[in-house]
Amino acid sequence: MRQLRGQERVITANRQTSWAFADAFVAEDEALHWARDRAREAGLRPVSPGTGAALRLLAATTDAKAVAEIGTGTGVSGLYLLHGMRPDGVLTTVDPEPERQQFAREAFRAAGYAANRARFIPGRALDVLPRLADGGYDLVFCDGDRLESLDCLAESLRLLRPGGLVCFEGVFADGRTIDSAAQPAEVLRLRELLRAVRESQELMATLLPVGDGLLCAVRRG
Repeated sequence: MRQLRGQERVITANRQTSWAFADAFVAEDEALHWARDRAREAGLRPVSPGTGAALRLLAATTDAKAVAEIGTGTGVSGLYLLHGMRPDGVLTTVDPEPERQQFAREAFRAAGYAANRARFIPGRALDVLPRLADGGYDLVFCDGDRLESLDCLAESLRLLRPGGLVCFEGVFADGRTIDSAAQPAEVLRLRELLRAVRESQELMATLLPVGDGLLCAVRRG
């Protein structure tokens, strides 16, 4: 037992270094670098390389043909999702800022994706999602307004086919989610989201320590 505890101390001591290594493990191409530069200029925080790689892997694992993305940004997460999807797959991406979506269009084109591989819908997520088809999606990725997380979860459950995946980015909130100090409403909503997903009978969930936390759950059949 003493040996195991010693190993645990080593793991704890090197955890931050290990996470940084995991995030730097994936090489990004020119289109991703360009999209990241546009995000920084716009004051946005795109998904980390580690989070992007996880999304790419999940899209590939589910053999995703239809993916819905809440929060286009400048296209960083969308590129990773497209990299993992089937060659005939279509990404439906929603964002309230059309000018950001234009950057994403350029990034997708630079990466070699045909225009028909992505459907851009400008607007608020909770206005757009009810118009999407029930059970029509293999994966739903949520990176939008944290105050709308629970509503987006409900919409995602409707959109997903049995066996489909829902993922939420940023659930660590820079460590505030587990901080006992008083927190803003968006952090409290994230705690409610985590509790709802963990306790749901419809979902099988895990929390991946990549980027700022990626909550993933499979919709049971």
